Amino acid sequence: MAAAGSGFEDPPAGMLAEAAATFGLLASPARLHIVWALAQGESDVTGLAERVGGALPAVSQHLTKLKLAGLVRSRREGRRQVYYVDDPDIVDVVRLMMGRLTDRAAPPRRRLHGL
Repeated sequence: MAAAGSGFEDPPAGMLAEAAATFGLLASPARLHIVWALAQGESDVTGLAERVGGALPAVSQHLTKLKLAGLVRSRREGRRQVYYVDDPDIVDVVRLMMGRLTDRAAPPRRRLHGL
C-alpha cells in the first residue's frame, strides 16, 4: 500500500516488526556501545568488557542477544572467541545516528562575515 502522495510503498507488517526488534536491541546503551566498538574493529569479550566498562558476564549476554539477532558474528582464534559486526548496514545506521547526535551536541559554528 502506498503512502498518500509520497510515491513510496509502505513496508509489510513483518518487515516493520523485524526492524522494530532490531532497533529494540540497539535501544540498550550497553548493546549500542558494543556494536559501536565492534564497528571500529573485531574484539574478544574481555576487550569489549574493558572498552564498554561492563562486567564480563553482562557483555557476554549482550553479545549472545546480538548474535541471535544476526547483528554480530564470532569466530574462534585459538582459545578466544573474536566478535565482529555481521551487517555493514547496521554499522552505517549506528554511525549515522551517532554522527547526527554529535553534530547536534556541538556548539554552532559562527560564520565569519566578509570571508
